[in-house]
Formats: sequence, structure tokens, C-alpha cells
Amino acid sequence: MNWDDARIFLAVTRQPSLRAAARSLAIDQATVGRRLNALEAELGAKLFLRARDGYLLTAAGEAALHAARRMETAALDLRSKIEGQDEHPAGLVRVTSSDTIAAEYLLPAIARLQQRWPQIRVDLEVSTQVLNLGRRQADIALRNVRPEAPDLVVRRVASWPVGLFASAAYLARYGEPRAEDELRGHQVVAYAPYLENKACATVAEVPARQARIAMAVNSSLLLRKAVAAGIGLGEMPVRMGERDGLVRVWPQRRRAADHEVWLVMHPDLQRTARVRATAEFLVEALGASGDRAAPLSVTVGGPAGDVNGS
Repeated sequence: MNWDDARIFLAVTRQPSLRAAARSLAIDQATVGRRLNALEAELGAKLFLRARDGYLLTAAGEAALHAARRMETAALDLRSKIEGQDEHPAGLVRVTSSDTIAAEYLLPAIARLQQRWPQIRVDLEVSTQVLNLGRRQADIALRNVRPEAPDLVVRRVASWPVGLFASAAYLARYGEPRAEDELRGHQVVAYAPYLENKACATVAEVPARQARIAMAVNSSLLLRKAVAAGIGLGEMPVRMGERDGLVRVWPQRRRAADHEVWLVMHPDLQRTARVRATAEFLVEALGASGDRAAPLSVTVGGPAGDVNGS
């Protein structure tokens, strides 16, 4: 197997269809199918069974998968080490973040980055999905959960208190909730992942057993917009709720855990000029909140892993 064929083979194992695999590789579907057939002919073995729900690995395919992954690790290691010698801030930097962080902080930071280093191109992906930094699906990730994956450069760049907010129109209609009534007669906009494995929703550490979940979202930006639209009460970082002109309910109460933002990148890439320059601008933008960014630290263990969050 040569590396080009191995890349196509791996893409097909990771995607639900040839079309999706082709899209991930930025080539056309016909090329993927043709190269896959050629690879099977060269190896003299069937690597996939074509099924209605996608491509299923055969026993030969499973053996090839282990070899292809080793090739991928070696190729990515070579690429990262060579790029680590680069001292000219130019080229592509892939950044992944939540929608709120991207809209509020990263876009202004990238505008300033472009003025200083116009040869850097930033591809910004807004996602809560797991991305693997080791496979270079992203160069920099900004998340609100500290990753547990080993061998990643990790830095906390912000920590914001979280409070309960509502629109003025909502409070005029429903009045201010009472904590002792467990929000009886009120509506809540909830962040969907926080509802998982919980007996009931809580807001500002108060059980909302008597409240009605009016809406659940998987986007912090949508949660803020829903609260602003008067759909219900919702938790959010205090500085964002105040920026949106919302009314803070129970100013003396806050969520026990602050909303943290972590910058994560592969250790080899922190020496790459374009990645380092981009990270510096992003850290500066998030640090403008007044929260002092923590120093970079590296989690030591095994190969770099997946990073996710919201």
C-alpha cells in the first residue's frame, strides 16, 4: 500500500459512504471508487463488503486497517515535525470552536490576525463533535471542557461565572421565579447535553422540578437567542447575558462550576509559526475578559487523542 491509497482506504472506513469519503478528501467520488478497486486488485483481496448502509470491512480489510493506521501515524508525525521547523507565519490553520466563542471572540481576533499576518488562512469549524488533533482534523481547538487525551498542549484561557437570565418581556409576563417554589409556573430553556442522566433540570443550583422545559438546544448561542426571544429562563455566562441586555435573575446565585474555555493543540504544532501566531491572537481575544489565562501545559501519556466539547 502506498500512502495515497492508504488515505483513501482510511477515509472510506471512517465515513458512511463513498461520497462522504470523497468530500473529506476533497476529491470526486469516482476517483475514490476507482482507487479503492485498484487497491483491492493490487493486494489480491476484497477489503470491503458493499452493503446498503455503507462499506463493511472484511477480515482482509481489518488487517489492512491496522497497517494503514500505522502509515497514517508515521506520515502525520513526519508532517508535524517538519512543520515545527517553520518560522514564517503563512499557510492554513484549522480551528474548531463552539458557536458562541467563534461569533463573540474568534471572528474579531481573526480579523486582527489577518491585518498582522495576511498570509495565514484560517478555516474555522463550529462544532460540538469529537475532532482528532493527532489526525490533523484541527490544529487548534477551543472547548469548555479540559480534554483528558494525552500528549496535548492545554491552556485555560477564560473562566466566567454562570448565572440565570431572562428577557424583560418574559419577566413582565411571568414575574420573577421563586427558588423555594422550584420555578413553579415558569419556563426554562435548557442546554440539551446537561439534561442527560439528570433526574431534573437545575438552574443556578436550584432544582427546576416545577418548571416546564420549553426548549432544549445543543448550542449555547441558540440558548442565548431563545432567552432573548422570551421563550424562557436560561443559564449563561454572566458577561454574555449582560452584553445581550438580558436581566439577571437571582444575582446572588450562580452555577457552582464556571464556564471555562480551554485552548488545545498538538505539541509539535506549537512550534509552527502560523499556528503559534494564530493561537496568540485567539488567547489575547479571550483573555480580554479580564480572566488571566493559565500557562500552557502538556498532558503526558500516549498518542494525541480526540477533543470535544461545546
